[in-house]
Amino acid sequence: MQIKTCLLTAACSVIGFGAIAQTDVTEKEILGHISFLASPKMAGRFPGTKQNKKVVNYLVKDFKKAGIKPINDSYLQEFVAKIRVKKGVTDTPRVETQNVIGFIEGSDPVLKNEFIVLGAHYDHLGMGGPSSKKPDTVGIHPGADDNASGTAALLEIAEKLSANRKDLKRSVLIIAFGAEEQGLLGSRYFVEHPLIPLSSIKLMLNMDMVGRMNAEKQLYMGGAASFDGGMELMKSLGPQVGINPIVIPYDVGGSDHVSFYKKNISVLGFHTGGHQQYHTPEDDIAHINIAGEKLVCEYIYKAIVSVANRAGVISFVPEKKD
Repeated sequence: MQIKTCLLTAACSVIGFGAIAQTDVTEKEILGHISFLASPKMAGRFPGTKQNKKVVNYLVKDFKKAGIKPINDSYLQEFVAKIRVKKGVTDTPRVETQNVIGFIEGSDPVLKNEFIVLGAHYDHLGMGGPSSKKPDTVGIHPGADDNASGTAALLEIAEKLSANRKDLKRSVLIIAFGAEEQGLLGSRYFVEHPLIPLSSIKLMLNMDMVGRMNAEKQLYMGGAASFDGGMELMKSLGPQVGINPIVIPYDVGGSDHVSFYKKNISVLGFHTGGHQQYHTPEDDIAHINIAGEKLVCEYIYKAIVSVANRAGVISFVPEKKD
């Protein structure tokens, strides 16, 4: 963690566990996080492996450094994941894995009991398997965009939120989900075994594949109409950051935010678009747009601060289908 000079101390918050959180998202830290998560040593971050555990330890360490507190004295929510297998295989392995969860308390004595959830899954496909686009290829699937990019954004945004927690009226829950690639298992487990009342969660923002921003600086998001004023807010933030948000009312997609949406919780699911390297060994760090991901982080940070400080009620708005 980099503090440029002691003259900036006033701009930083000394918070939980004696840590000092950095107030800015930096390209250097984004690159560092993705370099670790998508490195060959992490072998594709497959659930239940020693590499998966190393990633979990990395996340916990970063939460602590940022002064992000645990819930109920532990950062880990343990669960058992059923691993996907090829068609015709009857022996379905089950492994132990974890969600990594941190807590940033809001400053308002009343609104701090309401939560915004910021999430991203940290797991990937390991050496390939049935979810690979090259299922007959045995090789490390590094998952730099899917979803080392989202995990890096989670850590950077969380650190900035922690440093500026005094500016947040509502509380923020930070969740790195396990076993998303096995069927949204981590997020599904969380909403079935919530550590806070689900009714207190007013918005869930999820980042899955946010590292490939194009030349038009487009950021796609689904679910913006699922909370009142969402469409207008997300469109208005684009010019402030210098990106072109593609704001979709619903079409919430297929990542961890879906688990929350099914519980009638407002959601935003972010991504920078599909690509040919998706779920292949070629999804590596060479393809990541680090500068673009920094813009993604700044945009989502602004969205969280705006919603966290909204004076009125934040209401779930279900999709109206004909």
